Amino acid sequence: MEHTILVTGGAGYIGSHTILELIEKTSFNVISIDNYSNSSNETYQRIKNITGRDVEHYNLDLCDKDALFQLLKSKNITGIIHFAAFKSVPESVENPFKYYSNNITSLLNIIEACNHFSIQNLIFSSSCSVYGNIEKMPVSETSELNVAESPYAHTKQIGEEILEQYSKTTNKLQTIALRYFNPVGAHKSGLIGESPINPPTSLIPIITQTAIGLRNSMQVHGGDYPTRDGSCIRDYIHVSDIGEAHVKALNYLIEGKSSLKYDVINLGTGSGVTVFEAIESFESTTGEKLNYIVGPRRSGDVTAIYSDTSKSEQLLNWKANTPLSEMVSSAWKWQQELKKNNN
Repeated sequence: MEHTILVTGGAGYIGSHTILELIEKTSFNVISIDNYSNSSNETYQRIKNITGRDVEHYNLDLCDKDALFQLLKSKNITGIIHFAAFKSVPESVENPFKYYSNNITSLLNIIEACNHFSIQNLIFSSSCSVYGNIEKMPVSETSELNVAESPYAHTKQIGEEILEQYSKTTNKLQTIALRYFNPVGAHKSGLIGESPINPPTSLIPIITQTAIGLRNSMQVHGGDYPTRDGSCIRDYIHVSDIGEAHVKALNYLIEGKSSLKYDVINLGTGSGVTVFEAIESFESTTGEKLNYIVGPRRSGDVTAIYSDTSKSEQLLNWKANTPLSEMVSSAWKWQQELKKNNN
């Protein structure tokens, strides 16, 4: 039986790399929807350049339930991987309503669609930000969820709570929420990577934009944190590793291996890297020197977070394998590809 998988936010950074993993490692038929609020439909051409495959895709806003239902009427969907959401921490602090309105409404419409069209497998794109400021490391799935540090993080907490409560009903939907840590890097081909329409707020694209001259300098947000060098600690994970984990989680559900209707799994490497260590790795790997200053802390940032990886290894037989040097060099290769195309 051929399975058709719907990927929401498929033109985005993690969505597009997950589509590549679906094409390269499964026989699934893939359909993608995106409203291009922070992405471009050029992404699908890049996917075709790498795989030789056209991806069926639609310009659709998930907050428009009627449009979503109209599309799904003619599709026989086996599972959904739901990425589509606004994701900038600083923007969510400035404009909370935009984040609550979009991220929650779109999820509710997806859940209703699963119910209406008898779609039984859902992978929800969550985030390590649901843990808030946490003291005990590494973070496991049983770690307590603290107060969210930003409205973005709060929408992910709310999304998880909605899905958990919904799982207690008689509906047959099975869901895994994947709480991933900090996705970085680009596909090994160098032909696709992170290219948001809006200015990036994540560290690695800011580093590569600074190195290539799109920014005169970059700012490290806080050098006075209680960490080994004063900068924030994050668990950086290669985006293709995250894409592979989504495919494994989806297969886990489709193959009936889960005894739970709702589960959460962390996706990380298990080791924390400071901002200064990430900068040093980029400089030593690429030979490029970065012009940066240390500024004040940024609202919404947690001090340190990295993952306990035992559950993903045990349930999904998945482990992130890409070293930091390869993550930053792939991001740099992609930034150079972007420059070449824009010249």
